[in-house]
Amino acid sequence: MAQMGRPRTFDRDVAITQALHLFWEHGYDATSLSQLKASIGGGITAPSFYAAFGSKQALFNEVMQRYLNTHGRVTDSLFDTALAPREAIERTLRCSAKMQCEAGHPKGCLVSLGFLSASTEESKTISQPLADARALNRAAIVACIERAIAAGELPATVAPAALATVFDSFMLGMSVLARDGATFETLDAAITHVMGVWDGLRIDAPMKDPAAI
Repeated sequence: MAQMGRPRTFDRDVAITQALHLFWEHGYDATSLSQLKASIGGGITAPSFYAAFGSKQALFNEVMQRYLNTHGRVTDSLFDTALAPREAIERTLRCSAKMQCEAGHPKGCLVSLGFLSASTEESKTISQPLADARALNRAAIVACIERAIAAGELPATVAPAALATVFDSFMLGMSVLARDGATFETLDAAITHVMGVWDGLRIDAPMKDPAAI
């Protein structure tokens, strides 16, 4: 009669969160199997690790989905067409800044920071979903700007891709600033300024007094 395997001695859901924080803090390449085994459940053996997760790559894939379905949802406003385009972008930026600076997990954004300098073929392959997530957010910002142009809020002379790059690059840059210790208050104030780019382009924007320039 075959013996049943030993039951897991750790909470798998908690283990995914622990692995998420390691990958978020150090990146895929720099997070070693030894670090993962030592951190998960207070320490597990290699057989237990492979039985539970299959491989480091499989674990990261699971971690990535956890991130996109939780912390990564700060960009949901971009896809909500019930929101005014400007509000959708501003809400996303402020929610992202808050998430990136809050306690309880590493600073910054895994989607922005993860694999920007992937060094192995393995990491390049599994980094594609993060690149896809960034591209999806970028396309959603473009769509918001196109909606604003169609509604007559922004002039037809605005290039959607170019203006979207302003907001997208700001959102990506916040990750580096948050990782370097920038506070939410600092980033939140900066968002007010960057949204001024949109306000200055509005068709109903007040004319500037040339003497004040």
